[in-house]
Formats: sequence, C-alpha cells, structure tokens
Amino acid sequence: MRARDKASVSALRATLATLDNAEAVPVDESALRGSALEHSPVGVGVTEGARRELSEREVREIVRAEATERLEVAAQLTAPAHADRVAQLRAEAAVLLRFLDGASPA
Repeated sequence: MRARDKASVSALRATLATLDNAEAVPVDESALRGSALEHSPVGVGVTEGARRELSEREVREIVRAEATERLEVAAQLTAPAHADRVAQLRAEAAVLLRFLDGASPA
C-alpha cells in the first residue's frame, strides 16, 4: 500500500475478502427464523460465531482460483477500449501467482 502499487493492493484486498468469506461458517436457515426478542442472548461476543480454519492447501486453491479468474476475464476483454483493464487484471493475476510461487508446496 505504501508503494502505491494499485494492482497489488487491489488483488490482495479482493483475495483477502474471498478468504474471509471462505472462513465463514454456513448459517442454518432455521436459526434465522427467529425466536422472541426476549430470548435473545445478551452480552459481548454472543453474536460471534466460530470461523472455519482453512488449510494451507485450501488457501492456495482460493488464491489460484482468484488468479485464474482474472486471467480468464482478461482473455475475454478483446476490445481495444478495455486494454487498461486487461493490463490491470493481468498484473493482479501476476501478483497472486507470485505469492503461490513463493509459498512452500502443499
């Protein structure tokens, strides 16, 4: 961020958000249908649920999928008007692939 590398910042923020979403525990729909307000738990942290822990392999798969998605979208944008967006997507994919290359094998 300090280096103001927009491609890196964009790719890393989006990928961190995707990883954060992947850690979320699915909510049981019946639990959402409610109970009376007076039966609701009260206090600090009562609404916090435990999060999944992703394995290194799962993290690598998510990062690889993010990079692949960017490359696929870049390949689909063929109009000259999209040249800047294509360059940005390829740069973001390169950032993510560098992280995979630098990580230890899963």
